[in-house]
Amino acid sequence: MKVDLFDFDLPTERIALRPVRPRDSARMLVVRGHSAPFEDCTVGDLPGLLRRGDVLVFNDTRVIPAQLEGRRANGEARIGATLHKRVDLRRWQAFIRNAKRIKEGDQIVFGGGVTAIAEARLVDGSIILMFEGDEPVEVLLDRAGTMPLPPYIASKRGVDAQDLEDYQTMFAAEKGAVAAPTASLHFTPRLVDALDAAGIGRAMLTLHVGAGTFLPVKADDTDDHQMHAEFGRISQATADQLNEARAAGGRIIAVGTTSLRLLESAADENGSIQPFAADTAIFITPGYKMRAVDGLMTNFHLPKSTLMMLVSALMGRDRMMAAYAHAIANDYRFYSYGDSSLLLP
Repeated sequence: MKVDLFDFDLPTERIALRPVRPRDSARMLVVRGHSAPFEDCTVGDLPGLLRRGDVLVFNDTRVIPAQLEGRRANGEARIGATLHKRVDLRRWQAFIRNAKRIKEGDQIVFGGGVTAIAEARLVDGSIILMFEGDEPVEVLLDRAGTMPLPPYIASKRGVDAQDLEDYQTMFAAEKGAVAAPTASLHFTPRLVDALDAAGIGRAMLTLHVGAGTFLPVKADDTDDHQMHAEFGRISQATADQLNEARAAGGRIIAVGTTSLRLLESAADENGSIQPFAADTAIFITPGYKMRAVDGLMTNFHLPKSTLMMLVSALMGRDRMMAAYAHAIANDYRFYSYGDSSLLLP
């Protein structure tokens, strides 16, 4: 499909630079299948919009301070690194600003005495960094790194202490993401209690979101776009919980596109969710038939992005373009710190 089919005009003032407070007071556009009218709700209305026996599936990944600033040890070239994906205990794949100034074998000096060797340049232009020393890399990042805010926020303001809280979900447990699963940013203990009281289940999986989620689609046709791989894990207990809920008539509602992509990666041809522990580079575009999920809660996405293609696969392109036009006309806030949508095909 032509990538331009997923383009739309978004006024810059619609891009949220801070989340609303409390988090569950954010607006939520409910989009149902066919020609049902759009419903302007709030995230706090969620318990009344779902059914007893439904299960919300959350991504419990935790964002690490994966943005690093430094310089080449044998020169003055300034280097910016955004970690993307762990390779092993000491190595990370990273997207590098000013990468042309780096050669294989160069040492890069970051803040706090943290250093890394540029070991290899990959075909996508990223570089494998090997962090030196004996301390765990997580300790080094806590000392030298900053929260990796999305570029459409970081380009408009600096990262500050408030982002350490704002850009982390209440479910964050497993360290390894370099971008938040932002649909879950809207949840609060108060909302979770209300969902529990309404008989709506909760399940956890882990997908470590990489920096590739923010990369633009440069190809003109979706067939020519290559997704970056990310590591995901679904336990046997979670797979059993979800399969049993669906067999009992409950719906599986993914909270965030990361949860949806991992569930679809783990589902067999019959829609049964299997345990999973591997990389996934699944690319979901219109024409794909969902096997594992019955709905999606997600924020509003960038024009011509892979995530805009994913929601169009779930609901239909024309339906989503109409929903986004409604959201823009009615002053919804977009992107990571913005409002939410509940998509129920």
